[in-house]
Amino acid sequence: MESEKGRCLIFSAPSGSGKTTMVRHLLRKFPDLSFSVSATSREPRMGETPGKDYIFLSAQEFREKIKAGEFLEWEEVYPNRFYGTLKSEVRRVWAEGKHVVFDVDVEGGVSLKEIFGAKALAVFVQAPSVAILEQRLRARSTESEESIRARLGKAEKELAYASKFDTVLINDNLDEALERVEQLTREFLDA
Repeated sequence: MESEKGRCLIFSAPSGSGKTTMVRHLLRKFPDLSFSVSATSREPRMGETPGKDYIFLSAQEFREKIKAGEFLEWEEVYPNRFYGTLKSEVRRVWAEGKHVVFDVDVEGGVSLKEIFGAKALAVFVQAPSVAILEQRLRARSTESEESIRARLGKAEKELAYASKFDTVLINDNLDEALERVEQLTREFLDA
């Protein structure tokens, strides 16, 4: 997949690390960035807008799009819960003449980096500790106890992927992390 701008910013992290906050911040600060809306087979959470936060599909619809080769990358993150990046989303952003921003799970981030290579900056956002990650997940009040335990178990495995990213950004102090991510973005887009 090629484009005139063709640059990609990939953000991945264990749930609760702050990657979505960083992505939203960058989208407000940099007008030449546009968000690639991921597809998922999970149900929308309160306040999520279909087509803006996620492209919501049934598990069957997701499988049909996999078969049709419509995804750049996809993962079955939990049983029957798929997440993926539709090729059509990347084409849409590039048609706007903008750079693509991805907010994806860790394995998806590694896959996208492999696909786009030097045209992508892959950022692994990390909480200072698993204990702080747990506090953040609980503070959201959007997850069941079972879901929190599953996310924490997954986070332990995801941390092992950090070295596969171009940079690891520790989100200990949000203001400092936002400044750092702005700097990384500016340096990458100006290179």
